[in-house]
Amino acid sequence: MNTLSYKGYIGTIEVSEPDNCLYGKVLDLPKETLISYEGQTIKELREDFEGAIDDYLTFCKEEGIEPHKTYSGSLNVRLSPDVHSKVAILAKQTGISINAFIRKAVENQIASML
Repeated sequence: MNTLSYKGYIGTIEVSEPDNCLYGKVLDLPKETLISYEGQTIKELREDFEGAIDDYLTFCKEEGIEPHKTYSGSLNVRLSPDVHSKVAILAKQTGISINAFIRKAVENQIASML
C-alpha cells in the first residue's frame, strides 16, 4: 500500500478510475474522526493531504481538544515466556532495558528492509 506521511499522520493513496482522480484517508483514527483528501496528481493529493492535517490541527487547537494521533509510539508486544526470558538476558548483558533492546531490534529490522 502506498502512503503519505505528514506531522506524524499517515494516509492512504487510492485511485478512482471512474472519477479519474486520486484520494485517500488518514489511517488509524477513531471512527468519529475522518480526514480525507483528493487530487488529480500526486502533488495535488499531497497538498490536499497536508492541508487537511493542518486544518484538523487548527480545528483541535481552536476547540481546545487534544488531536488524535495515528500512532502513539506505545506498543504492547506479546512474546512467549521463552523469548521473553532470552530478551531479558540479552538486554541485561548489553546493559539496556528490555524496551530499549526490543526497540533497537525493530529499528535494525526496519533498516535492513529499506
